[in-house]
Amino acid sequence: MSNLFWLSEEQFEKIKPLLPDDVRGVPRVDDRRVLSGIIHVIKRGLHWSDCPAEYGPAKTIYNRYARWGEKGVFARIFAALVAEAGAPDSLAIDSTHIKVHRTASNGRKKGARIAA
Repeated sequence: MSNLFWLSEEQFEKIKPLLPDDVRGVPRVDDRRVLSGIIHVIKRGLHWSDCPAEYGPAKTIYNRYARWGEKGVFARIFAALVAEAGAPDSLAIDSTHIKVHRTASNGRKKGARIAA
């Protein structure tokens, strides 16, 4: 499939030192493949079970995502990449994720009066 997401060797080499190395039991499968699968699922908004087979078993992809999330691995990766990039030139807020209840526009409770 040509629409799969794959981290480049250069991208993965920046991330590799930030990944956990405390492997117990069976050695982990290819971190680059699994991390690419995690990114693909999140980018596309897929269910974990819909992860393409090229990334490996969907259960492996999800388990790695859940464990690394709990350990704070992704937070460390993001912090390191942001620190390396420096301050951005501009920022943007995507308002499609800001949701407010329709009655929240004026800040008053139902039936409350405005003090003069």
